[in-house]
Amino acid sequence: MFKMTEKRKLAEKEYEIWVEAPRVAEKAKPGQFVILRTTAFGERIPLTIVKTDPLSGRVCLIFQVIGKSTAELAALNPNDRLQDFVGPLGMPSEIKNYGTVLLVGGGVGIAALFPIVKGLKEAGNRVITVLGAKTRELVILKEECRAFSDQLIVMTDDGSDGNQGLVTAAMEDVFLRETVDVAWAIGPSVMMKFAAKMAQNYDVPIYVSLNPIMIDGTGMCGGCRVTVADSVKFACVDGPEFLGTEVNWEEFIQRMKQYSREETDSYEAYIRQVNPFGEKKLQQNTDAGTGAGNPVE
Repeated sequence: MFKMTEKRKLAEKEYEIWVEAPRVAEKAKPGQFVILRTTAFGERIPLTIVKTDPLSGRVCLIFQVIGKSTAELAALNPNDRLQDFVGPLGMPSEIKNYGTVLLVGGGVGIAALFPIVKGLKEAGNRVITVLGAKTRELVILKEECRAFSDQLIVMTDDGSDGNQGLVTAAMEDVFLRETVDVAWAIGPSVMMKFAAKMAQNYDVPIYVSLNPIMIDGTGMCGGCRVTVADSVKFACVDGPEFLGTEVNWEEFIQRMKQYSREETDSYEAYIRQVNPFGEKKLQQNTDAGTGAGNPVE
């Protein structure tokens, strides 16, 4: 079993955790993910690898509480152990010197973007990073991204940090002023869809990271199938990154909603079951911890 060594609350319902997993820490590359379970009866949760520390054999993950399984994960504390921790999975990002790159992260998707920002800067690129969120409090890893960016642009819905507006507006400003060789966008499905359209308007290739329903993570169950360039792909083994202009976004977004009612019912039943502690207990646990986060939306 895999021990959680640190836990920290980053924002409302967003957490960072460090987990002891030496073999994963040694092999992981930007863009790859793990699948974990909190208990033998738990749901399999795919989470992008944010950072690694091969010397201590630890892996950092960031996730957002959006349902029962992530709520159970957030209720754990340092020294608690996870049942399963499988990875690194998926194809890594293609890190090389492209020239000028534009990286766009939205919400908790910033966690999945950060290792790519770091990798591309270390490969010698000029890195322009755009981070977007609803409010200042939800802009995570800002200083970490700044450290590996030639320019950092922050966009918030309410204008509480950086500029008020959408990440696509910041993208267009960059495209109008200079040549961008390649782009990445990671965040909510709708954000990635419109980021891909914006990049297409300026003939810039753009990669997105898809986070469909995943079960086994080896391509055998077919649960994570997506349509890319009119062909069926499995995000767990063929991705998670694909060219955004080739994704069938309408199909992808619709499939992401297919279990929304069941997920809501399960989460509400979980909260009722753990009461009178429930969310109060979750709040106490996270405040007492030291770190937490999901790439997948």
